[in-house]
Amino acid sequence: MNAKTVRRFWIGFWVIIVALLTIAPLYWMIATSFKNYFDLGAFPPNLFPNPVTLVNYQHAFRLYHFQIYIENSMIVSVTTTLLVLFFGSLAGYALGRLPIRGRKVIMVALLMISVFPEIAVISPLYMIMRTLGWLNSYQALIVPYTAFNLPFAIWILRNYFLSIPYEMEEAARIDGASGWRIIFQVILPQSTPGLFTAGVFTFTAAWTEFLMALTFNSIPQFRTIPVGIALFGAQFVIPYGTIFAASTIAVLPIAFGVIIFRRAVVSGLTQGAVKG
Repeated sequence: MNAKTVRRFWIGFWVIIVALLTIAPLYWMIATSFKNYFDLGAFPPNLFPNPVTLVNYQHAFRLYHFQIYIENSMIVSVTTTLLVLFFGSLAGYALGRLPIRGRKVIMVALLMISVFPEIAVISPLYMIMRTLGWLNSYQALIVPYTAFNLPFAIWILRNYFLSIPYEMEEAARIDGASGWRIIFQVILPQSTPGLFTAGVFTFTAAWTEFLMALTFNSIPQFRTIPVGIALFGAQFVIPYGTIFAASTIAVLPIAFGVIIFRRAVVSGLTQGAVKG
């Protein structure tokens, strides 16, 4: 074999290894969710559930009321995503296409905010939520989630807006289009990959966030999926099968979103990486 063939072989080999290491935890979670109680403690562990059972999924909904957590997570995540896309689009347009002083300072500040650890602000945020009377409510999560995810969305959308030819905007302005009409009828339709990228990342971040959800919403009526799963079980019992079943359900929206919008997400990320 020549050097090129050997190189391709090793590249393919390591790609397969990385793929298996990535898929293995996901497969084990799904397989375990279909195992019965006695099969969970089998040694050596069974790679395939035998027999296949849905009892863990039934327990998740009947005993732990998992449907409430799904509803709460959906309300918080969808609302946060819509708010981030709306405000991120306006800010990204202003920073990318309007003559604003201190634009670089603003972008650097946004970058610093995006990497700021949320645990550093959890205490003052809790005090603010308590003063406003927002504890145990949807807005207790939606407002901070929007604030924490806006910087990334602004960066992605701004860089994507820069790729749109200015001639299109000038032509619309000559035709008498207002600023709002230019944004929503000219700029945003040309920025679909950037919107999908910011939307998928925002939804995923809000769907999987744990610390704020645990701190701000302590009653079951407002718990989201990560907190709900973490509190499964009792003092002397840890229902691993039910936890894996609930985790499998929780992963589905993110998996479907990435699969459906994967081309748009990749396009949005690569466009944002080379512009601006």
